[in-house]
Amino acid sequence: MIPSLSAVVVGADRLGNIPNLLREHNIAITHHITGRDPAHQKKALHLPSGTQVVILLTDFLGHNVMKTFRNAAQKGGIQVVACRRSVCAMQQALLQGGLCQAEGCELKAKRA
Repeated sequence: MIPSLSAVVVGADRLGNIPNLLREHNIAITHHITGRDPAHQKKALHLPSGTQVVILLTDFLGHNVMKTFRNAAQKGGIQVVACRRSVCAMQQALLQGGLCQAEGCELKAKRA
């Protein structure tokens, strides 16, 4: 079995069905950050060690918070996926980002 990617999800108070979808794609959520804390708007932010993907839920984040996390990911050479907080939007973003590892993923995305 392929080892799972470790992801930091930023945005939203609740994730709904997104953790289930990410598990199907062999992505494990190591940290969920709501982005509400004013400290998340800092210029210099460090992501948890071992993070391989940063997922930004854009409909629940301000521009400054998104910019901070994008910059932190860029400094660490970490891939960023940005989408709305919905299973359909997440599926599409994973496919576009090359992170779609579920069997038949391409077929599911074409139907959507």
